[in-house]
Amino acid sequence: MLIFSFVVAGSVTSGLLSEGRNTAVDETENAVERVAEQLAPYGTTSDSALATTMQRIVNELAEDPVYAPVIVLRTADGAVTKTHPVAGGALPSEALQANVAEGKIAVQYGDFTLDGESMPYLVVGSFIDLPIDYELYAFYPLESQQDTISLLRTNLALAGVALVLLLGVIAALVTRLVVTPVREAARTSQRLAAGLLHERMEVRGSDDLARLAGSFNLMAENLQSQIRRLEEMSMMQRRFTSDVSHELRTPLATIRMAADLLFDNRDDFDPVTKRSTELLQDQIDRFEDLLQELLEISRFDSGFASLEVDAVDVGRIAEEVVEGLSHLAGECGVEVSVSKPARRVIAEVDPRRVQRILRNLVSNAIEHAEGKPVEITVAESETAMAVSVRDHGVGLRPGHADRVFDRFWRADPSRNRKTGGTGLGLAISLEDAKLHSGTLQAAGEPGKGTLFVLTLPLQAGNRVIASPIPLRFEARPPTDSEVPHATQD
Repeated sequence: MLIFSFVVAGSVTSGLLSEGRNTAVDETENAVERVAEQLAPYGTTSDSALATTMQRIVNELAEDPVYAPVIVLRTADGAVTKTHPVAGGALPSEALQANVAEGKIAVQYGDFTLDGESMPYLVVGSFIDLPIDYELYAFYPLESQQDTISLLRTNLALAGVALVLLLGVIAALVTRLVVTPVREAARTSQRLAAGLLHERMEVRGSDDLARLAGSFNLMAENLQSQIRRLEEMSMMQRRFTSDVSHELRTPLATIRMAADLLFDNRDDFDPVTKRSTELLQDQIDRFEDLLQELLEISRFDSGFASLEVDAVDVGRIAEEVVEGLSHLAGECGVEVSVSKPARRVIAEVDPRRVQRILRNLVSNAIEHAEGKPVEITVAESETAMAVSVRDHGVGLRPGHADRVFDRFWRADPSRNRKTGGTGLGLAISLEDAKLHSGTLQAAGEPGKGTLFVLTLPLQAGNRVIASPIPLRFEARPPTDSEVPHATQD
């Protein structure tokens, strides 16, 4: 509006002044012709009648409404000057006089004080070529043009303010009719995303926004229904897992007693029965492990899992895990090394759960290392401790780093394993880490190995901000004999 006002005001002002200037020049040329007719007889400025004639001419021109009210007539050399009304301020600028003296018609805008009042004038000067050279200056007041321009600017300002207010009203209406429902939809969707599934939009009228609100509410109802179905199914699945796990404990205990009796007397059986007894004992051990893991998962799902915190040396736990898995490492031909700080890394953790996490990670690394070394690193910062388990085996395919912690998920179910895994070890390890307010992350590349980083707070109740060991996977340069065969579970 400001730019528009300036453009319009400038255009109108230029038009008014241009029109007034053309009119003033035409009137001045007519006055010059009239003056030339009356002053043609005079040939010298010493003529005593010249001054009287000039004064009379100026008075007649000034009184004629066709011409300017202020006229200055003088000889070119300035010897005789007549002004009406007599006013010392009614003198054109030297630049204008110089242009007129060259025989041109020149104009000038300026403020002059005539009759004791200062106002803008348009001065038109013209040269009169006679035996005596004369100069005629006509002063045209611009008061009416100035009033017109002032009125125009006032009207533009008022119109601009009115238009801005109108635009404000329109914007408020648009906001009320359009933006407000959209904002309400955004707020409702945010509340739905936060879990408030009962939230709905208010439907007003029957326009497009009302139809949008109705569609949104229908979508929210369908979403709520689907989520409830999934929650019920998940609850039934968790209840089924928990119930089955508990119900299997009693028959398993009976089977275990009978199997132990047979196993203790296996030397009295024939070779086939003895081998069957040993296989039965191994499978019952695996079944007990699976049942124990299912029970642990059901505790996490029901929220009954808790920590038994104690200040322990995490480095010592890592060494005990490696010692316990030395037989598996020997069978797989894998060398396991532990790197830890010179001083003990003491953390307030649940020793049983931390040992279970490290046992799952290390056994998983040994199984998939394919004879290459497994490196365990223990580190600490001011607020957290971390343990990394790095192998150089089959690695992980793209996108599998996030899925390795899913329950019963394996990248290659047909893979031969030294130990009968259940697919729950890493899932339980992740839950154990979360129970400590810690993190468990994985990274890897096919044929280059896998890196797991466990990070826990040093003090119970704190949260992990940054890990002392960054999850930065750096592949070890392979040798000619190292050829990848599959991907890690």
